[in-house]
Parts: sequence; structure tokens; C-alpha cells
Amino acid sequence: MTDMTFNQDQKARMVSKIKRYFEDELQQEIGGFEAEFLIDFFAKEIGPHFYNRGLSDAQQVLTEKMEEVGYVMAELEKPEV
Repeated sequence: MTDMTFNQDQKARMVSKIKRYFEDELQQEIGGFEAEFLIDFFAKEIGPHFYNRGLSDAQQVLTEKMEEVGYVMAELEKPEV
């Protein structure tokens, strides 16, 4: 897995959400610079856990869909004479 990077718009939206969370839930103001450090920390230290969970979930869905395809393929079989 490569390092997670975000474009400026994505990062700006995340910074806004972190700042709002700190204000609403913790009654603390946090600057944009500090919020960006939090994003970088979470991306590096916690991001891989979410990434791996996403891969696991995607693999499970793909496995289920492939089983469905197998059943559909079996239904298409013609009886041999």
C-alpha cells in the first residue's frame, strides 16, 4: 500500500470537519495546521486498518457475487444427450 494522499479540496473538507468536531464535541478550537497533522497521523497510523477492512469487505462481496455467477452458469447448462 502506498501512502495515502489527498488533493487540496479533500484535505480542506477534512480539516473543516476536524475543526468542527473539536469545537462541537470538545469545546476546543484547533487550527488548520494542527488538523492537517491529525489527518496525516490518522492516514499513516490508522488508515491501513480501514484500508485493509475495505479490501476484506470488497473481497467478501466479490466472492458472494462469483458464487451467484456460478449458480447462473449452472442454470444455463444444456442437458447432454
